[in-house]
Parts: sequence; C-alpha cells; structure tokens
Amino acid sequence: MFNVFLTQYSGPILGPIARILGIILNMIYEFLDIFHIANAGLSIILFTFIVRALMIPLTIKQQKFSKLSSLMNPELTAIQAKYKGKKDEASLKKQQLETQAVYQKYGASPTSGCLPMLITLPIMFALYRVIYNIPAYVDSIYGLYENIASGIQGISGYSPVMMDFAKEFSIQTSKWDDISKLSTNHVIDILSQFQRGTWQELTSKFPNITEVIQTNSAEIIKLNSFLGGLNIADKPGLTWPGILVPIFAMAFQFIQGKQMETQTPVDPNNPTANTMKTMNTVMPIMSGVFCISLPIGVGLYWVAGSVFQIIQQFFISKYMEKVDVNELIAKNVEKAKKKKAKLGVSPDASLEDLAKKQTKSISETTNVSSKTASYANLKTNNESSNKNSNVSFKKGSIAANANLLNRDKTDKGDK
Repeated sequence: MFNVFLTQYSGPILGPIARILGIILNMIYEFLDIFHIANAGLSIILFTFIVRALMIPLTIKQQKFSKLSSLMNPELTAIQAKYKGKKDEASLKKQQLETQAVYQKYGASPTSGCLPMLITLPIMFALYRVIYNIPAYVDSIYGLYENIASGIQGISGYSPVMMDFAKEFSIQTSKWDDISKLSTNHVIDILSQFQRGTWQELTSKFPNITEVIQTNSAEIIKLNSFLGGLNIADKPGLTWPGILVPIFAMAFQFIQGKQMETQTPVDPNNPTANTMKTMNTVMPIMSGVFCISLPIGVGLYWVAGSVFQIIQQFFISKYMEKVDVNELIAKNVEKAKKKKAKLGVSPDASLEDLAKKQTKSISETTNVSSKTASYANLKTNNESSNKNSNVSFKKGSIAANANLLNRDKTDKGDK
C-alpha cells in the first residue's frame, strides 16, 4: 500500500522543496505548451536536467573532496592499521588526534564529503514526489483530471466504485477523512494511477459521463505518451517496448558507476573499497527491478538523471584535471584558519595545543570549584562553632569545662 499526495506534499522538510520544484516543472510545461509541444515525458527530462544543473556547485564541491580523499585515504588507512585492536583510552585518543591532524594538514573536515550529499538527498526525494504525481503540480494536467473528477462526483454512489479502483492500485486510504464522500483531490489521486486500459473500465462504471471521460482521458494519454508507444503512467513490466526503460536505467547507471571508479580511484587497502565496488554493481540491478513495477515516468526520470550525470561527470573531470591539488589544500587550510579566528582560537594552534588548553580550562574550573567548596565548608564549620559557643552549660559541669577549653584555643588561633 502507498500514499498518494495530490494536495501536494506538506512535510516540514520535503514539502517546501517539492513546492519549489513543482513551480519549476509547471513553468517548463507551460513553456513547451507555447510551442505546442507540451508533453509530460519531455517535461520530466528537461525538469531533471535543470534541477541537476542547479546542483552542479554541490557536485563540484564533492569532487574536490574526493580528490583530497585520494591523498588522505592512504594516511588514514595507515593510522587505522597502526591502532588496530587497541581499545585502551590512551590509544583511542592518540588515534583520534592523528586522524584529526591529517584532516588539518589538508584543510578538510570529516563532514566535507557528507555535507553536499545531505543537501542533495532532500532535493532528490522531493524531486521524486513531484515526478510521481505530476497532476498535483502542473495546472494544465490537473485541469484535465479535474474535469473527469467533477463529472464522477456528480453521480450518486461514486465513492464505493472509486474505492474499488483505489484497492486495485493499492492506494492507502486509511488516512482519508471521509471515504464515504471522496473529495476532488482524492478522486484525482486515484485517476492519476490509471493506465491506458483502465480508462475504458472507468467508462463502463460511469456510462452517463462517457463523453467527458473519453475526451479528457484521450488528451491525458496524449500528454503522457512518450516516443509513440510508451505511456508514462503505465508500469512497463516485462512487455515491449516498456521493458526498454528498466534496461536503459540499469545500463546508464552501470556506466555512471564505472565512470566514477575510473575517475576517482579507490585505495585498495581501504576497507570501503570492496563495498563501493559491490554497490556500483548492485544498485543498477536494483534500479532496473524497481523500474519494472513503477510508472514509466519514474523510470524516465532515473534514465534522464543518469544520462545527465554521465555528461556532467565528463566535463567536471576535465575541470578537475586543471585544479592544482596543492593550491586547493592551501585554500582549504586558509579557510580553516579563518574559521578558527572567528571562534577565538589561534589560527596556528595545533590539535595538541587545543587539547591541552581544553584540559587546562577544565582543571582550572575544577580547582576553583574545589576551593569554593572548601571555603564554603570552612565557613559553615565556623558558623556552627559560633552557634555552639552561645549554648549555655551548667557551671562546673564537664561540658562547660570542655567548651571553655575549646573557646580558649579558638581565641588563641584568631590572635
């Protein structure tokens, strides 16, 4: 079961991103419509290319980190081998300091390679949501579905019929407010999953609006058609020519992986090397399998994304060949010094100096706290003594004589 989201996804993180991407997709579609070549498949391809192009600066940043990694990884691997099997606190601290020293040497950060990916991932997930449900974001396509949905809602008892279609497409309806009277968006959510042959079945269920369904569905099928024989709303399965989409998705992603291996060599001594090679083989196969059971539009997005990545990687690699590694390291070190200065730390301070400084601060704080606590205890004891001195004892008693001696000692000490 899966949720559909015609009302546009409203999550706190992906929601705003999806809305922005939806605006871009709508603009692309309207632009193509000016030249009478409006097509959902072509819009997906251009949309994918434009969004990927906007993320080129992040890709370049990641590539620069990869270039530094090829120099750092042998040193980091040597440190790991040096402390392999050592679990005592002293060894762990030394390993951490030596690892940080390597990053400091190259002006890099352990999170440098992850940051572009962390920014890219939400965009990619939001992009998928937009591609998966185009009617929610493209006004002209929404209008065609709305015409059919309005006609259906005008017929008594339409909800049970549409709920049967929802079950057929495994649409999760448990979170819908009132399934006894589906809203326009709920009906369009179901209609957006229709394949070419399902429209005829819908006509048989609602014969009173046959003309409305046939007129609008014909336009929807036309807009969803790609390269003649493909419909982006259909699931390709293993039939021809739909099977070409999963095949192309696998092939281009495999080429992309091999391209990355060639242009970003991995240290064979690095434990992650074999994992990366396995991922470059497994991921294309998984993409192909997923494309078989997902709408062709999603597979088309994956194919377009891989093609763009291959072309992009080619030109970025040419650019990276001209980048001087030593100059890159010098810039990174300078940036790191500026960050230290903003934090009030000496730019030339070593990691060991920083560690000693932190330790000294902690010790000083501890000593001050100890002295304060000692003074407080002493004060409390003195106050207790003074209070005891005011207590009256029976004259000539043992307690009275003991208290007298104690006061004499205190008075002598004060003098």
